[in-house]
Formats: sequence, structure tokens, C-alpha cells
Amino acid sequence: MGSITYLPATPVIVTGAASGIGKACAEALAAVGRPVAVWDLEAGKACAVAEQIAREHGVQAIGLAVDVSDLEQISAGARASREALGPIGGLVHGAGISGVATLEQLTPETWSAVLDINLRALAFIIQAILPDLKSQSGSAVVGIASINATLGNMMNPAYSASKGGILSLSRALADELAMHGIRINSVSPGQIETPMLMQGLEAVPEVLEAFKRHILLGRLGDSAEVASAVRFLMSSEASYITAAELVVDGGNISSQRQ
Repeated sequence: MGSITYLPATPVIVTGAASGIGKACAEALAAVGRPVAVWDLEAGKACAVAEQIAREHGVQAIGLAVDVSDLEQISAGARASREALGPIGGLVHGAGISGVATLEQLTPETWSAVLDINLRALAFIIQAILPDLKSQSGSAVVGIASINATLGNMMNPAYSASKGGILSLSRALADELAMHGIRINSVSPGQIETPMLMQGLEAVPEVLEAFKRHILLGRLGDSAEVASAVRFLMSSEASYITAAELVVDGGNISSQRQ
């Protein structure tokens, strides 16, 4: 069996790419020759990751400060990415916030912030780069959802709703995008060892151990394991896959362990 060829090698935008799953996705795509626009809220971190990627993988990379809750910044970021790297052939929307708040704690501001960043941004980034995607053969989009889209969580109803929205939005957009040869899919990570998750668990080690016991594989996932799934869906190896959800959770959703 021959080696896998991860085509196309067109530029890709990765949001939330300065850390965690987003950074791992940017690195995984750069490793197979794709130029990367690293979008993040903090300019310094985005530029540092872009410089690291360019140095280690020998591809073009640019770091941009983009607040994806701001539609004007999305438009400016798309323009800057295109000017630096050429027409965009892919998008990974990994930017997200947890918005931890029960129903009684939930505020309109928290709801809006979570939905704007986690969900609304996906639609409007695609809109901003749609001419690029149409012009590039093999264009693809991946939205980072979550197993909370299926399981729900009383501690973050806004987050769970936003991730469920990623799944349904992707299925809706797949219908239109397919007419232009553009694929869109979702990846739903489980408990992944990211700064966002570990920040909340460091003070409660018993909860971390409970998470591990429940997962069939008995451990948290690594960001690189999610990135491998994303890279597959962005590649020509997944040329007949669209409107799909790929769950990367170590057997969490199906587990009946206590």
C-alpha cells in the first residue's frame, strides 16, 4: 500500500490556532504542506505560532489577531489571509469559549458571546472566503463541535447549544456548498487535554479521575489525535465525505462505565 497523499495543498485558515486543538490542527496541516493563516484573539501568540510553523514545516504562515465575534474583523482577517497566502482553500473553525454557567447563572451576555464565537463565526467566515473556496479544487471546511452537542451538560448549556449548532449548521451548509464542490464536516472531540479543560480540572483531581474512568480507552485525548481526524477530513482522502460528524472521544459517548 502506498503512502497517503494529503491533497490539496491550498492555504487554510485555522481559528483559535494559538493553543490547544486549533494549534494542533494548524501544525498537522502545515506538516503536509498547507500554508496556514493562524487566527487568534492575541496577536503575539498568533504570530509566534505562525513563525514556529513556518520554521518547522517550511510552509508560508501568517499570524493574525482576529476576534471572530466581530464580523468586521472576520472580513479584514479573510482579506489579510488572502493577500498573504493566496486564495483560501480550507477552513478549520476551532475558536471557542466554554461559557460555564448553569441556567440560573446564565446571562444574555454570556449566551451571546458563546454563540457568536463558537457558532455564528463559522457561517460568516465561510461567507467571507466563499469566492476563494469556490475557486480552489478540493476545498473543505471542518467545524470543531463537541460530544456535548450530543450529551449536553448542565454546567454549560450555551456551549452545548453552540456545538449542537455546529452539527446542524454544517449539514445545512453542506447542501449549498456541495454545488460548488466544497465539503463541510464536523469533528466532535471528547475530553481532550487542552488548556481550556485542564484549567477547570486542576483544582478538582477527583473529577479528572472520574472522566478517565468513564472513557473506554481510560485516558484523556491529545490535541494531535483530534488534529489527525481534522487533517483527514480536509484532505482528498475524504473526498466523498460531507455533512458528517466524526467523533474523537476515546469511547466516551458509548460508555456505561461509572
